[in-house]
Amino acid sequence: MTKLLEIYKCERCGNIVEVVHAGAGKLVCCGEPMVLQVENTVDASREKHVPVVEKSGNTVTVTVGSEIHPMVEKHYIEWIELVVNGRVYRKFLNPGEEPKAVFECVDTDADIYAREYCNLHGLWRGQ
Repeated sequence: MTKLLEIYKCERCGNIVEVVHAGAGKLVCCGEPMVLQVENTVDASREKHVPVVEKSGNTVTVTVGSEIHPMVEKHYIEWIELVVNGRVYRKFLNPGEEPKAVFECVDTDADIYAREYCNLHGLWRGQ
């Protein structure tokens, strides 16, 4: 059974999906069950993965890591996602770009958390 906003990855082809409607079935890709990506919250490698969330008025800035994450072809942040009261904002990134996203939100006093996906180290969450 899937849950809303869970992230799954195909270990064969690399497809990544986010659940937007929970259901009883299993997610399958390339003939194999997709793997649930666990949200990591503690980074042993000098805090390079945990998203840092900063609010200023209606603007929310998410930076990946208290020490900036590398953004090279072999190791980079694929996307940053902000979740505000169940509403999802997302920015896709490419190697060479800054691992940072700025979002304009209506309700920045609400329950807010951020997630990011590193192409090597998976899914990370921060508040």
